[in-house]
Amino acid sequence: MGVKPLYDRVVVRRLTAETQTAAGIVIPDSASEKPNRGEVIAVGEGALTEQGQLRALAVKPGDHILFSQYAGTEIKIDQEPVLIMRESDILAVIELSETKEKAA
Repeated sequence: MGVKPLYDRVVVRRLTAETQTAAGIVIPDSASEKPNRGEVIAVGEGALTEQGQLRALAVKPGDHILFSQYAGTEIKIDQEPVLIMRESDILAVIELSETKEKAA
């Protein structure tokens, strides 16, 4: 993907939504909401401080994140829908346990 976001912006690929609840109920596509989890694909150089210096971002490519439902701007890059959002729109970084990472 040939996109380099500016300053404190990040490019995020939405992760697929769960299609089944923990109790085993299948959720149809028409009833499911857009997922609010994603994987960071690219990050900008950093946020500008009040002194005009760049502060490194807290996220890096490959991080799985949690963001609000209406965060960012959805665009298509190479026919793939992605979000471009500011670092401040990111609510949390999801830390995957080693067992989940090995399974994925």
